[in-house]
Amino acid sequence: MSHPQTNAVIADAMNRLEDTIGRLSEYLAYPAISCEAEHAEDVRALAARICHDLEDLGLENCRVHELPGTLPIVVADWLHAGPNAPTVLVYGHLDLQPVAGEVWHTPPHEATRKGDRLYARGSADDMGGWVSHIAAIEAWMSQTGGLPCNIKLVIEGEEEIGSPNLEQYMDAFPAAFAADVMVLTDCENPSTTIPGLTVSLRGLLEVDLSCEALSADVHSGLWGGMVPDVSIALCTLISRLTDADGRMKIGRVQVPEDWRAQAWDMPITTDVIRKGAHIIDGVQPLPDRGTPPAEWMWRQPCVTVVATTLPTHAIKKNALRQKASAILSVRLAPGQSAEEMMGLLREVLLADPPGGVQVRLEQDGWAGEGWLYEPRGPAFDAADRAYAKAWGQPLLRVGVGGSIPFVALFGRRFGDLPLILNGVMDPETTAHGPNESMHLGVFEKAIRANIHLLDELAELGKAGLQEPS
Repeated sequence: MSHPQTNAVIADAMNRLEDTIGRLSEYLAYPAISCEAEHAEDVRALAARICHDLEDLGLENCRVHELPGTLPIVVADWLHAGPNAPTVLVYGHLDLQPVAGEVWHTPPHEATRKGDRLYARGSADDMGGWVSHIAAIEAWMSQTGGLPCNIKLVIEGEEEIGSPNLEQYMDAFPAAFAADVMVLTDCENPSTTIPGLTVSLRGLLEVDLSCEALSADVHSGLWGGMVPDVSIALCTLISRLTDADGRMKIGRVQVPEDWRAQAWDMPITTDVIRKGAHIIDGVQPLPDRGTPPAEWMWRQPCVTVVATTLPTHAIKKNALRQKASAILSVRLAPGQSAEEMMGLLREVLLADPPGGVQVRLEQDGWAGEGWLYEPRGPAFDAADRAYAKAWGQPLLRVGVGGSIPFVALFGRRFGDLPLILNGVMDPETTAHGPNESMHLGVFEKAIRANIHLLDELAELGKAGLQEPS
């Protein structure tokens, strides 16, 4: 039996919806860009503002923690639902991707409504995600004076730089992370009408590939035809990694046949790909070649050239260059290790160098783990019921082609707990790109689902979360 005031709580949240969007818009005005040192104080200012607002909502133990050499996290809790009620941890992040060099149609740090979408950097990644939970908490507190579950909030300030210090915070403040269920709010829905539960992520490996042949640049007319061109050699090496379609041909993995059969039913149509990826007229998505698009994007590796030292128009000259290099971003299939992929890359890229150039391959920075999860048990049944009430259908188990380091960390540290990965993104969100936006209908349904989720988890009770053996 659901809480007798659940419907009143939902009505309260809907009455406050415009105020909630207003609060979200105020948060979005902070350029809390964690990768740019000049915005570190904006990250701190937003953390302080959020902490103050959580305290005003009636949450307790509201703190901004900042360890040496890190950006802050915000924590808060409300633990008065009783020892038999589950404790639900909600994770989100307040920091943003940069906007420099992007072409925005609206000011990136000024929330702008156009039709049914709210445009601003961070609107869906990830402020809308955790603010939807704040809205649910506020409505419960307003209508009932409390919450049906014990709640903990952790809002991080370094997710967009890979959460390099999150584990330090877990070690330093273990009580802030102790919970029975974790809801991680930084993921995508397959459409604005179908809610998604993320159950897989690809890992990430970046490598520096370089070719060197000369001790100095030389005249291309005088020496061309007998001297190796390192730029051509670099392109030739990169082309070894891909097939005729441009897909990575090394490191492909076997996926379960039953999953592959179901993957054809994922709502990833040509139109969805074209619109979500901003493909221009005259260009088509890559052919599926008998493999579901979901498998190509979620379960197989891929490679992207993210930086090169190749000559640009601005530094054009008729010369054979002494050296050329590229940074390659390799998305790893879930369960695929960086060490395994590095071995494959070395086999392909270091053998028989084109033109006899000297080739070097090194890992560039950190490598992120992938994640593959089997969502089973009463907590996920409760989540399905909650989303069915709010969206008209249960959560669809989906993957994400990107890499989210904090998820792998939570999986490693708390993999024995139910980890519910959801969010307010959709295929048209354009996270990490210009004109990021959140669909306001998704935001509203997320708030409703969060209210129902607390109700459903409370109905189970702490003991009822355990999967029958």
